[in-house]
Amino acid sequence: MTNRTKNRGFTLIEIAIVLVIIGLLLGGVLKGQELINNARVKSFANDFRNIPVYIYSYQDRFRAIPGDDQQANTHVAGVNATTPAGTLNNGQINGAWNSATNTDESCLFWSHIRLANLAPGATTAACGAAGYYPVNASGGQIGVQSSNGFTTITLPTAMTGTYTICSANISGQFVLQLDTLLDDGNPQTGSMRAIDQTALAAQTAATTAAVQANPGGNYTVCLSV
Repeated sequence: MTNRTKNRGFTLIEIAIVLVIIGLLLGGVLKGQELINNARVKSFANDFRNIPVYIYSYQDRFRAIPGDDQQANTHVAGVNATTPAGTLNNGQINGAWNSATNTDESCLFWSHIRLANLAPGATTAACGAAGYYPVNASGGQIGVQSSNGFTTITLPTAMTGTYTICSANISGQFVLQLDTLLDDGNPQTGSMRAIDQTALAAQTAATTAAVQANPGGNYTVCLSV
């Protein structure tokens, strides 16, 4: 007597169950990625929100602006800025947000707020050294300067505000979401602007269409406050 093995395929019900399981798994992965992306954007936003808190907390305590404080050596045992000459205690943060000059106010800003226990980080100004400037969730440098010295971006409308905060290496996929959260949703207008880092020399604020077409690109995002 011959034994014959019967091969049986999957039933429609079994296939449907498998497809449902796959759908649930994919949905969970996509939802998880969405939560991760939202957390990343909120982290970028918090970086921009924290700096004004540092400025006004320091000002409330010492009646001076961090970096611009002509008595930082006595207020927080810090170093006073020496460049640009004659600008101490004028209510501005002179120097570029990403300055590599240790005596610029925009560099010393971080040392002063850290010595005042307002923020963590190195208290000895070494702008050219890795780890001195804070970084965002993408590892991009964060900095601040006075808005009246921020004249290098080609803009359709002027940025308002006393200070300009910049954060580098922000992916295009997050730029519009971040701009919507903190400003008007347009990276070329309002208080927040985005610059494509492959064209930093041109220093032109990117359009919404350009950011949408380059979601994987890196941008420096600047906010005036």
